[in-house]
Amino acid sequence: MTPCLRHAALAALLIGGCLGQAAADQKPLWEYGVGVTGLYFPDYPGSDQASPYVLPFPYFVYRGEILKADRHGLRGVFFDTDRLELNLSLGASLPVSSDDNRARQGMPDLQPTVELGPSVDIHLWRSQDRRFQLDLRLPIRMALTVSGGVRDIGWVFSPRLNLDIVDVAGLTGWNLGLLAGPMYASERNNDYFYSVAPQYATVDRPAYDAGGGYAGSQFLIAVSKRYPKFWLGAFARWEDLAGATFADSPLVETKSAFSAGIGIAWILGESSTRVEAFE
Repeated sequence: MTPCLRHAALAALLIGGCLGQAAADQKPLWEYGVGVTGLYFPDYPGSDQASPYVLPFPYFVYRGEILKADRHGLRGVFFDTDRLELNLSLGASLPVSSDDNRARQGMPDLQPTVELGPSVDIHLWRSQDRRFQLDLRLPIRMALTVSGGVRDIGWVFSPRLNLDIVDVAGLTGWNLGLLAGPMYASERNNDYFYSVAPQYATVDRPAYDAGGGYAGSQFLIAVSKRYPKFWLGAFARWEDLAGATFADSPLVETKSAFSAGIGIAWILGESSTRVEAFE
């Protein structure tokens, strides 16, 4: 994920009870609705300033053969076997006004970004009843600014182990997701967030040129439940920047970053067509 809103915050919220031996539930081909989410994010990982957000969002689930929008986010499944999937991986980040951030005052604002690229997902282990699934996910994405002109700001790579648990602790319909892994970014990406050009240097903020490479580690927990007429989800994420290639940047004021969110969506309609789905 990029710094700021790694892996798209709402995707982190989207993490069924399957009863019987590897039996798939019959679920609507599509569902739609509308929701609201409360989010808490640092201005960027390493910033000691954070902001709350209350945002509306569309709720949409599609369980097609190739295109899927589900608890794993929006993805195109181009290749799928019992052990391997090739998916489309998306991410995003929120803008940051430098006027409102002490460390960046006088510097250009951070523009909102989008990330797009492939992800190879390897199914390492799955319980016989499909309540537990452990995956190794290998997304690599190109990052682009989307305000004030499209600009390529490099790539990000975030291999992670992901454990999904259905009916966690015997609670029917409650899903739990656990994710952990390192993050890597290109020099151009780290430069966008953590470099200080000479013209923006001050006594307290010396010039700095960020390099590419290790960008910290992340740990995430997410829970969700689909009720007949609404969906509820929440997540918390911790990022550790110790040892990151940009850790000495004057824009890094703390070596850790915490973010969290909770969301609720009301289901307004669903398809009469049913498909088999393990969720």
